[in-house]
Formats: sequence, C-alpha cells, structure tokens
Amino acid sequence: MTSTNDIILRPRFKIKMQENNETLLQAFQALKNAQSDFILSRIDDHVFIRFPKHKQHFWSPQLHLEINEAEDNSSIVHGLFGPNPTVWTLFMFSHFIVILIFVAFGIWAYSNWTLDTSYSAQLTVMLLMVIVWVFLYIAGSIGKATSKDEMQELHQFMTTVLRPFKPKWP
Repeated sequence: MTSTNDIILRPRFKIKMQENNETLLQAFQALKNAQSDFILSRIDDHVFIRFPKHKQHFWSPQLHLEINEAEDNSSIVHGLFGPNPTVWTLFMFSHFIVILIFVAFGIWAYSNWTLDTSYSAQLTVMLLMVIVWVFLYIAGSIGKATSKDEMQELHQFMTTVLRPFKPKWP
C-alpha cells in the first residue's frame, strides 16, 4: 500500500472485485460480532472499520469503504483512510480559521498600504498565520506517520475479509 504522492493526508484506493456488492457487504456484516479487534459499522453501501476505544489515540485512523455495484455482477471497493471524523473536522476548521485570518489581515494590510499608513502589524500577523499553517501541516503529517502501523492493520483486516473474493483487473 504505497502512495505515489507523500503529501496525501487521507490515502485512498480503489479495487474492482468479481463479486456483487451485497455479497461483499455481507462478508463484513458477518464479522461484526465474530471478532473483537475492530469495530465494524455498516450503513447502506458503506462500511466503517475502527479500532475499539481502548486502542484508540488522538490520531487513530479508521477505514471507510464504499462498496458500489458495477456492471456484469461485479463491484468496486473505494477505500479512504482518515482520522476520526471529529478530529478531521477540527483539523479542517483550524485550517479554515487560519486562512480566514490571513485573508482578512491581507485586506487590512492592503488598505493601510493604499492609505499610506503603517501595515507592519498586519504583515506580522499574516506571517504568523503562514507559520501556524505550516505547523498544522506538520502536525497532520506526524499524525499520519504515527498511525501508519494502524493503517496497515486496517488494510490487512480488509484484505483478509476480501481474500476469498477475486479482484478483477483490466
């Protein structure tokens, strides 16, 4: 499970399977109570695989699978690794606030520049927002790096469930 782009914070993958989607969904549903290593949730064509609460930490990943029906009785499994949705929302909200402050102070600095007044305080805050953004990016990358082993566990579990079904390659 390698990525050609190291900048990705939420890795995705896609597998075409020779089995219909309901059979694959039932395979995950059957393991919901049969094992205790992972928490499985199914909503329609979506399967969420998480770690139990006692194994989770702030950056613990989860695997979201969307198993769609395709032509000729096959299916496509779309996978997305990411942190807990609450953590991801907080992370994205923080990015949004930093961008909003940067733009607001940029407009204020431009206004002061056109009025020939001092705008050094606004540029300082803008520089600070760039530093905060870099810090957020590094924190996200560190979070991803610390959860790589857990991502491998989630991927291995998914592979184990799908192993009896053959992937369909072009």
